[in-house]
Amino acid sequence: MKSHALGCAVMFALFSLSTTAVAQDQEEESSSPFSGTFAVTNDYVFRGVSQTNEDPAFQAGLTYTSPIGLYVGTWASNVDFGPGDPDWEVDGFVGYAVDFSENWNFDVVLNRYNYPGAGASNYNELITKTTFLDTYSLTVAYTDDVYGLDEDSFYYALDASWSLPQDFSFGLHVGRTTYASALDEFYKDYTDYAATVGKTFGPLDLSVGYYDTSRSAEYGFGKQNSDGRVAVVATVSWP
Repeated sequence: MKSHALGCAVMFALFSLSTTAVAQDQEEESSSPFSGTFAVTNDYVFRGVSQTNEDPAFQAGLTYTSPIGLYVGTWASNVDFGPGDPDWEVDGFVGYAVDFSENWNFDVVLNRYNYPGAGASNYNELITKTTFLDTYSLTVAYTDDVYGLDEDSFYYALDASWSLPQDFSFGLHVGRTTYASALDEFYKDYTDYAATVGKTFGPLDLSVGYYDTSRSAEYGFGKQNSDGRVAVVATVSWP
């Protein structure tokens, strides 16, 4: 899902300070609190598992962010879980992001996973993400109604991303999904992994990633959806 950044100005002299302040005021007045994304991918992968039966996905999102860090938005993608299942995922979320220092950021969001036509499969998840040293992030998520089954599930993830020359980037990810013991007959705890390479061209971000899971993911999602895969994502962001 989404990140937030803050900028800073440099003061050279009293005259330049005043002109910089005017320029900043004009920029703040003209900037929009709305931001959006549109993405195309050959496979929608969520926590190591394909949500589109290894087929392409078209995704779009819109977020409003207030000056104090509160934000609200929606995000949508096509999905394919098999015959009779929903064709779309339409999420709604509200969150808050704050910088504790120059190198530490905390983000907490309540996300609602909606699957039109699936009814009971809809559920809420509380997600926290702590980013530190501009490189590493720790995610902890919890739901008491995973997949609409009225049972608990936790998700833990550690990510790292490094900037490279020529607007390239490299990222590593490891995550762990756990389920309540009552779901042991249907789902097993599993680990997911990813390694990605990205390249930025102005508002366009391209990424190529390899995603995989531990074998226990096959228990709930099947080998086709949870086996190792390469996903290519092209994302256009605005503003």
